[in-house]
Amino acid sequence: MRTLLILLDKEFRQFIRNSFLPKVALIFPLMIMLVMPWVMTLDVRHIGIAIIDNDRSSLSNRLIRKTDASDYFTLISVPERYDTAFALLEKGDADVIIEVPDGFEQSILLGNPKKMRITANGVNALKGNLGSQYAVRIITQTLTELQREQGIDLPSTEPIVVENRYNPTLEYRNYMIPALMIMLLIMLCGFLPSLNLVGEKETGTIEQINVTPVGRFTFTLAKLIPYWIIGLVVLSIAMLLAYLVYGLSPVGSLGAIYLAAALFVLTMSGLGVTIANGSSTMQQAMFVMFFFVMIFVLMSGLITPVASMPEWAQWITRFLPPRYFIEIMQAVYLKGTTVKELWANYTALTAFAIILNLLATLTYKKRS
Repeated sequence: MRTLLILLDKEFRQFIRNSFLPKVALIFPLMIMLVMPWVMTLDVRHIGIAIIDNDRSSLSNRLIRKTDASDYFTLISVPERYDTAFALLEKGDADVIIEVPDGFEQSILLGNPKKMRITANGVNALKGNLGSQYAVRIITQTLTELQREQGIDLPSTEPIVVENRYNPTLEYRNYMIPALMIMLLIMLCGFLPSLNLVGEKETGTIEQINVTPVGRFTFTLAKLIPYWIIGLVVLSIAMLLAYLVYGLSPVGSLGAIYLAAALFVLTMSGLGVTIANGSSTMQQAMFVMFFFVMIFVLMSGLITPVASMPEWAQWITRFLPPRYFIEIMQAVYLKGTTVKELWANYTALTAFAIILNLLATLTYKKRS
């Protein structure tokens, strides 16, 4: 333990004395949290939808067929009860619910339409917004076809009510801010330990450790713990900025967020140290880390929804640690989901943390 504490003291002194790294750790999260939420926007397809058919008419059957044939939607289920459909929404299997009321077709023909309710999952604001818009478009097309066939006039009142869950205003920033926090941890806790270790190789100070009896495990811990602490501090700063600037605070438990963040930071730091152990120069370490970061950002659901990817790409995302942390952050931050409900994601992050840190320990070799 005394050896570990001495090494940790060395790591923190090196970090503070570095003229570049402390500035990056402070300025980078400020820029990301204050600028990026205002400029990011996207498009999505294959939105999961559930349709509750209380009418059981030719009009409702036509609506189900058109939705199933649409490239924008994936028909998840046609449940009989709203509770069943809402459970799919809470689990994330469905993004939009359409509820067709009993006697809807007859009310349209009589010119006094009943209200059709659309419920959208606002955790992903963009997906919820587009999903409800696509649903309204399909319903309108179906009603227009009925108008032409029956020779009737559509009612002047809008027979559709849209309800957005978890993010009522559908602010895209509310979806992107947790994602940007994850990006901060990927960049800082992946790159910094990797560059720090390779920098010691280039300057030759690593040789002072290599000639000591310090073991692999102690050395690896000394490299991981400082960035584990830095990662949690950066996450705290980001959440504070999200609250002060955007008024966004987590609905769920802070403990659930910090537990997932601790596991994820250890995972990314373990990956960074593993890459540094196999790199001789900073350029090598940066290019390899950048390769992994690009995959994490583009394929883990951070920006592009996993459900919109091809099936083979969705299978690959199962091996990407950020996917599980992203699901946890969005669910806890916006929906208030508990650790018990997300146990599979926490288990996956724990497994990644153990594997990558063991790999970091085993790949460290002393050189004479």
